[in-house]
Amino acid sequence: MNKWILFPILSVMACGLAFADSPVVENVQVTAMGADRWRIDVTVSHADSGWQHYANGWRIVDEAGEELGFRVLYHPHESEQPFTRGLALHIPNAVESIRVQAVDSVHGTGSLSEAVKIPR
Repeated sequence: MNKWILFPILSVMACGLAFADSPVVENVQVTAMGADRWRIDVTVSHADSGWQHYANGWRIVDEAGEELGFRVLYHPHESEQPFTRGLALHIPNAVESIRVQAVDSVHGTGSLSEAVKIPR
């Protein structure tokens, strides 16, 4: 095969492999707690392989990308996939929707979730 044809194919495959192990936000649930406080439950999937490579957190951002909160995940979840964890926080009245971005100890941030409307 011509090397000029093979190079772009291998480049695309390498890019896909680089992001294959990034954490994925599977689901986001928003529940009112009163007085502009909300509980955000996030389900994440990731191929945790021990302390050297695991999903170690997720962040909540508003429509402008400003961080509203961060949930630290203190240990790997190798045998619990996907897993759900929550965070309670204040979300200003002006914020109409949020997005969540999971983080892992090797790749950093994964892609942002779809926007989730705050049920006011």
